[in-house]
Formats: sequence, structure tokens, C-alpha cells
Amino acid sequence: MRDVLLTVVRGLGFGSVYALLAVSFVIIYKSSKVVSFAQPALMLAGAVLVSYLAGPVGFYLAVPLAAIAIAMLGWGLERTTIRPMIGRPVFVVAIITLGLDIAIRVVVNVFIGPDVRNVGDPWGLSTVDVLGLPVQERYIAMAVVLLVVGAGLFAFFRYSRYGLAMRASSLDQETALVQGVPVGSMTALAWAMAAGIAAVAGAFVGAGGGVDQSTWVIALKALPAIIIGGLDSIGGAVVGGLLVGLVESFFATYQGEYLPFLGQNFSLVSPYVLLLVVLLVRPYGLFGTREVERV
Repeated sequence: MRDVLLTVVRGLGFGSVYALLAVSFVIIYKSSKVVSFAQPALMLAGAVLVSYLAGPVGFYLAVPLAAIAIAMLGWGLERTTIRPMIGRPVFVVAIITLGLDIAIRVVVNVFIGPDVRNVGDPWGLSTVDVLGLPVQERYIAMAVVLLVVGAGLFAFFRYSRYGLAMRASSLDQETALVQGVPVGSMTALAWAMAAGIAAVAGAFVGAGGGVDQSTWVIALKALPAIIIGGLDSIGGAVVGGLLVGLVESFFATYQGEYLPFLGQNFSLVSPYVLLLVVLLVRPYGLFGTREVERV
């Protein structure tokens, strides 16, 4: 039972990071119906920036500063590369975001170098006793940050003027424009928010082990999370991310003992197996909006 609980804690910890990344994908998708493949690079850029800032200003100040800087980068990317593509097919814009991902990673890799960069987190692999279980402090921090970001986004979209405008833009851009909503500005704001959240996730991806030039691959686990939860649901992204973390953790712990025929490192593909199962039952994801087209 103890091992099961530790597996759950580990899964929820990493799942919290996947959930943050998934939320960053969903925010952009809700505003423009585009899946931004630039998020892995923005996550990596945030982690590397934290690694440089943590020394002079400390980790706790480095994370928000990096989030703001990467948010500004996201805003600039939308203004300079995405905005001119308005009216073009969605897949064209998606390919452009893929190009942005590659370009950003090429630049960021110069600052990473050949070695692993420590993000300067204060926890490392330290543990605390929680109900008799040795829980790593970084897992607690990951979960707390997810709760804070999730609550902040809920309040933003529910009560703030800009949040309501973004919701209106995501539902029907033409109607929103008629009502005086600056749809273009809302899309830029969505990119800035998504980039900032990706940067925060990057800081926690590097917690305990640091980041290198291959760390961006971790962000790809957010893709099954957003599809499982539903492409247009922020709550679904959180649930999907946590499910992916739990499934990966359980397979990593028990698959070698109970399902050895699946081979080594099956936990790396287990999120995609979960994705396939969910899509067979719920093609639009657990919380996604079912679209009906009249012909």
C-alpha cells in the first residue's frame, strides 16, 4: 500500500507539470483554434532563463521574472508571425508554430550548452514526511503551483473584463467584433498567458535534475493530456495532465513486474495508449465540446 501511495504522489507531481503545459496549449487553442507547437520551446526557454536568474535574484523571484519575460516573447511572436496569418488555413498556422519551436530551441540551446543546467530550485530531491510517507518537496510545490494557476485562471475567465472578452472571442470572433471586443488583442493576450504558464512549467520540469537540450521532449506529453481532457477545456487539460502523470507513474513502477512482455520503458508510451482508449470512448475528450455540423 505504501508503494502505491508513493506512486500516486509521484504521478500527481509530474502530472501537475503536464497539466500546466496542457493548459498553455488549451488557452491558445481556445482563442484561435490552433494547436501551438511552439510551447515546448517556450517551456525550455523559461527553464533556461530561470537557471540564469536564480543565482542573482533567487529561485522564487526568478520564476515570475522568467514568466513575465517569456510572456512578452509570446506576445511578440503572436504580433509578428501569427497575426499576419489571419484568414489562412489553420494547418498553415500550426506549421508556422512548429517552425517557431525549432527556431527558439536553436537559440536557447546556445545558452544551455553541452551540459545540464540547474534551475536553482531550493528543493532538489529533499523529502518531507506527510502522513508517514516521504514525499519529495518538489512534488508538493508542483501541485501547489497548479492549484494557484488553476484558481487564478478560473477567476480570470469568470470575473475579469479581459477574461470575459477572451471567452467571447473564442466562442464567435465575428460576433465578438460586432460587440466591440478587440479580438486581435485577446489573441495576443492568450499567447502571452500561455507562454508565461509554459515558462513556469519549465522551471518545475527542471526541478531536481536540471535541463538540457533534450528537455523539450517532456512537453510533448501535454499533447495526449489536452486531447484526453478536451482541446477546448482548461479543466479538462488539468484532469488530462494528472491522468497522464498517474498512468505513466504506475507503468514505470509496476509494468516490469506484472507486464514484462510489454518491454522496457513502456511507461514512455503509456500516455498515448491512454489517449487511444479515451478517444475510442469519447472522440472529443472527457470534457471537450462536441461539435455538430449541419449539412
